[in-house]
Amino acid sequence: MTRYLVLTLRRPQFDPSVIPDHYAHLALLREQGRLELAGPFTDRTGGAYVLRADDLDAAQAIAHGDPLHATGASEVRVYEWAATACATR
Repeated sequence: MTRYLVLTLRRPQFDPSVIPDHYAHLALLREQGRLELAGPFTDRTGGAYVLRADDLDAAQAIAHGDPLHATGASEVRVYEWAATACATR
């Protein structure tokens, strides 16, 4: 499976009541072994998560199932991500 970076950018009409459903969506992805990292931006404009999927279409389907997208609360962008671990000294 390939990694995908999902950016969630809050729209002006963002409704905070969707957050619990968004977290439930992430919890399900975690249980499925698809979610690697997730978290909000500290400026409260949105957040990001890294998921694993077979291809871009599958990743987009997963991300577009996120309540943030389904309710229109956030713009959701999906990018195939060729991230690598960085060595530390």
